Amino acid sequence: MSDLATTQDLDSRLEQYRRELTGYCYRMLGSAFEAEDAVQDTMVRAWRNFEKFEGRSSLRSWLYRIATNVCLDMLNAGNRRARPMDLTAATPVAQAQLTSRPEVTWLEPVPDGRVLPSVADPAETAVERETIRLAFVAALQHLPPKQRAVLILREVLAWKASEVAELLGTTVASVNSALQRARATLAESEPASSDGADPLDEEQQKLLARYVAAFEGYDMQALTALLHEDATMSMPPYDLWLRGHDNIVGWMLGVGEVCRGSKLVPTVANGSPAFAHYHPSASGEGYEPWALIVLELSDGKIGGMDFFLDTKRWFPLFDLPPALDKDGAPVAAQAPEAAAGEGADAGAEAPKTAG
Repeated sequence: MSDLATTQDLDSRLEQYRRELTGYCYRMLGSAFEAEDAVQDTMVRAWRNFEKFEGRSSLRSWLYRIATNVCLDMLNAGNRRARPMDLTAATPVAQAQLTSRPEVTWLEPVPDGRVLPSVADPAETAVERETIRLAFVAALQHLPPKQRAVLILREVLAWKASEVAELLGTTVASVNSALQRARATLAESEPASSDGADPLDEEQQKLLARYVAAFEGYDMQALTALLHEDATMSMPPYDLWLRGHDNIVGWMLGVGEVCRGSKLVPTVANGSPAFAHYHPSASGEGYEPWALIVLELSDGKIGGMDFFLDTKRWFPLFDLPPALDKDGAPVAAQAPEAAAGEGADAGAEAPKTAG
């Protein structure tokens, strides 16, 4: 076999694991971009060291060992990704102030298609979705890195204790002890269960259609009818978050009033229903990216709305249109050279708020 054929075969063998490795690294790191970097580093290390792979474990196990070491190295800095509700108390709308924190603070959303393997079993799919929910991944961030790896490998990926011990170069007793401690820590901040995104669920589709109609019509009475009484709203990169109908409506009709007349385009993030939020452009000729909204559904209502405002990061990641025309239709992306020519001297973007 030629060197080219051998290289192509190895590339193909490694690439078949990219998506599940990205899901693993995302749960470990809480960042879609860092997860992709970690997997790319894993693939490069595997490719360079493949001649040292002796086949005593499966190729998949070997890749997970490399990916785990990459993630543990990245986590040595001690940073822990979080949601606003992990850092501050809920703020009454009358006292609300927008204070931003660095990008590395925040837990990031991720497209399902980049982290969830294609599985035919609906029950398996539901478990996979549940373990990439924002609340679940945020809870994982409370664990020390090695405990985090043990819990994900044992509880999410269903590895045997002996397999995890071999991967981490430790004993089964040590793995079991780490898992017990991880479970205890997770129980203290255990996220409430939620309804994952299910395009085949007629009732969920009706709820989401009513949400779009209420949001685009800026009908607060209709919107709050869809929210649980203790529903939350957050807006990274700001650490402010709100709880309850009065505070959410007070925000929407106050600072958030600028979002009246917006358009929503459906997508999916973290196993949950999500929307690309487009704000009316200053020219009045269309709509520009404003936020990625990730919803948390439970018992037929909305329990949380997370507005991720850094659209320059999220919209390309989710393959969302860069703009909508005045009729709400997607606008094609500009060629890179055209985009670079325009706005080269543009000033810094003003801070946003979500509505």
